[in-house]
Amino acid sequence: MTAGTRFDFDAPIDRRNSGSEKWDRYGERDIIPLWVADMDFRSPPAIIEALHERVSHGVFGYTHPSHELTAAVLDHLERDFCWRAEPDWIVWLPGLVCGLNVLCRAVGDAGDAVATFLPVYPPFLSAPPLSQRTLITAPLQLQEGRWVADMAALERAITPQTKLLLLCSPHNPVGRSWSREELLQFAELAERHDLVIGSDEIHAGLVLDAEKRHISIAALSPEIASRTITLLAPSKTYNIPGLGCSFAVISDVGLRRSFQKAMGRIVPHVNLLGYTAALAAYRDGEPWRRELIAYLRGNRDLLTREISRMPGLAMTPVEATYLAWIDARGTGIDQPGRFFEEAGVGLSDGSDFGAPGFIRLNFGCQRELLRKALRRMEMALLHR
Repeated sequence: MTAGTRFDFDAPIDRRNSGSEKWDRYGERDIIPLWVADMDFRSPPAIIEALHERVSHGVFGYTHPSHELTAAVLDHLERDFCWRAEPDWIVWLPGLVCGLNVLCRAVGDAGDAVATFLPVYPPFLSAPPLSQRTLITAPLQLQEGRWVADMAALERAITPQTKLLLLCSPHNPVGRSWSREELLQFAELAERHDLVIGSDEIHAGLVLDAEKRHISIAALSPEIASRTITLLAPSKTYNIPGLGCSFAVISDVGLRRSFQKAMGRIVPHVNLLGYTAALAAYRDGEPWRRELIAYLRGNRDLLTREISRMPGLAMTPVEATYLAWIDARGTGIDQPGRFFEEAGVGLSDGSDFGAPGFIRLNFGCQRELLRKALRRMEMALLHR
């Protein structure tokens, strides 16, 4: 650990043969997994201690969210996002992907359309058709080294059947933390076309740029909130995705009823350990989160330097998340995901996000492991 830190993010942790989806993907092959979005750090000690205490109680019956948890979530929204919410706005979910699918079913009818931007987190692309909705997309554009929304293209793509605009905020995979001005543009378009906004803000706690702060689109005004369903979770920020706990924040009574009706009796309740971890995260996890951000910032800066030296690769600044979106088109490699996997680094191929020729790299890992992966990538490019 460095001087002045309380938590050791450099500590090596062997996740092999632990049932880890991330690490077990490649079996016994020597491949460093930097693909799926979970980090290789131990969760905050406060969460681990809370889970030990809950397990020691020894009874694992049906559980509801406690008043203490609701209060912690409301405090978190106000403290971190300047968003004053009410207890009855919160709808608990066993996962954010589940929430995306419920969201698509809750807005409009079968045959209606859902709009979003490409590239984007793959469940944004699968949830609409799985919900009998038509998917329409508009591109993100690279302007002066930054990914921005092509609002004109989105305007052209919207039809009278479009009922829902799905936002990823902060954006996975391009790592943008949308500005107030950009969010107001999204909101103005939604109002003009009478669209519901579905805002996935699962990476809200992972803004890396010191001068930026996450802005929830629903916090901009009561009018915007009235047409917005926001999806949040402690899972990415505090590295507890396996505990299955997330929630929607819905201020409008009608939208909230539609969302709950779409859940029906199909969506299971959050399990009691998920609730326990969420309470500990929001109540006691802030010191750990602050040190995590500093460590991730160091990893991002290392990655940015090293990628700039590799022939044919380019990446834009990562403002938020622990995910880097790397342009490999300059290499001329048809399937860069497969190429780097054969070189011993497991990445996410851009085709899954609607952007062939790109790769996504998860730098939420020990720095020495990241260095090792980057050395493998550089050697593979130099010797192909």
